[in-house]
Amino acid sequence: MQILAFGDSLTAGYGLAPGEGFTEQLEVWLNENAEVAIEVINAGVSGDTSSGGRARLEWGLAPVKDGKPDLVILELGANDGLRGIDPHITAENIDAMAATLAERDIPVLIAGMMAPPNLGPDYAAVFNPIFPDTAEKYGFPLYPFFLDGVAADASLNQSDGMHPTAEGVKIIVEKIGPVVLEALGL
Repeated sequence: MQILAFGDSLTAGYGLAPGEGFTEQLEVWLNENAEVAIEVINAGVSGDTSSGGRARLEWGLAPVKDGKPDLVILELGANDGLRGIDPHITAENIDAMAATLAERDIPVLIAGMMAPPNLGPDYAAVFNPIFPDTAEKYGFPLYPFFLDGVAADASLNQSDGMHPTAEGVKIIVEKIGPVVLEALGL
């Protein structure tokens, strides 16, 4: 089975040594917990926004057999929030990617993100529902917050306070792993 992890630096493994990033740790975890071989393809681009992801979706699908992975983990939006991009733009981009994948009958796990608290409650009120609303619209499973259990914990983040350490990634993988298995029907 092939999973395409399509996202930003959180998917790409920014600041981590080989083997410590999300896709590598997830692949190991899945292969320890599933009875089939699973490959996780890293299609993360550090600094990518939802607009960038939307623009490169075709390219991201290209390395997968017939352009149709068994699952896409869609993890974008963090940089939109960090840059204060209008959440309506983010919503449009996430929806467009979900629509493209749904049209191709490619299963998707939406990895949600939360607005940075410094942008205030009005921004969060529009940004935070993007991910659950998109998952509901297309009938895709949702992992509500990709950084659950790691965000704001200095001991689990690199010195920039935004990117998880290898230990932080391990926590993410342990939390999202069962959801990925369920999305694969395993």
